[in-house]
Amino acid sequence: MDISLFTSGFDEWIDIILEWISDRGAGLFDWLRAILEGTFDVVLSLLQLGPFYVIAIIAAVLAWRLIGLTAGILTGAALVFCALMGLWADTMSTLALVITATIMALVVGIPVGVVAGFVRWFDRLLQPVLDLIQTLPPYIYLLPAIALLGYGAATALAATFIVAMPPAVRLTSLGIRLTPREFIELGEACGLTPWQMFTKIRLPFAIPSVMVGINQSLMMAFGMVVIAGIVGSGGLGQTIYEAVRKLDIPTSINAAIAIVILTIVLDRLTQSAARNASGEAG
Repeated sequence: MDISLFTSGFDEWIDIILEWISDRGAGLFDWLRAILEGTFDVVLSLLQLGPFYVIAIIAAVLAWRLIGLTAGILTGAALVFCALMGLWADTMSTLALVITATIMALVVGIPVGVVAGFVRWFDRLLQPVLDLIQTLPPYIYLLPAIALLGYGAATALAATFIVAMPPAVRLTSLGIRLTPREFIELGEACGLTPWQMFTKIRLPFAIPSVMVGINQSLMMAFGMVVIAGIVGSGGLGQTIYEAVRKLDIPTSINAAIAIVILTIVLDRLTQSAARNASGEAG
């Protein structure tokens, strides 16, 4: 059996499908691209409203309140270091990409996770899809996004959204299912409506798990944003990609340090917020 015939036929079939979708949905994808890039531009403009030290101070105060004084000082100093390396604009661009894609993932993922937590058959149907999304190499999502949205921030946001959504869905669904049975029975005995049962009993118990999902979505988004630098997404990912192409080792190391700083800062802040949510729920 000639395997090459099957491979070439399959590849041709994929090309035909993408071309058909691109031709039939050109207006839709142009509109989607404008929405994604517009949202990204708004978030980026908000992050660039003030000078770097204002953002650093805000992050330091937030870390101080959530974690402690030492964490606040280190957070502020780390962000100032990004500016001193000459990478502040790229750092804010990366942060804007991560925030935008994560918000999109949460807006879709949390409601889907709530439904999955209540409807078992939907959850069982959803799990293989989420497994597939998380198993495939992240860069694979860039290819159809490039074909449909072209190069730029829109493609990076679409691919990052896909990668960042599964943790939000999984952990929201888990949180809904973890509500103790005795509290559900207590709510039923008190005559709570389904909406009251959700807002007053199920949601408070689910919040710690949802917060962990937000943290994991952020981390997945960071990993994808770096890879998305190859499609002209801007930010630190593109800086690293271009530095590697030019064998500019110092610039690539500086950008990698900035990514590590940004990742650690957001990871610690969201982890602390999740712990606080768990304490309040307890």
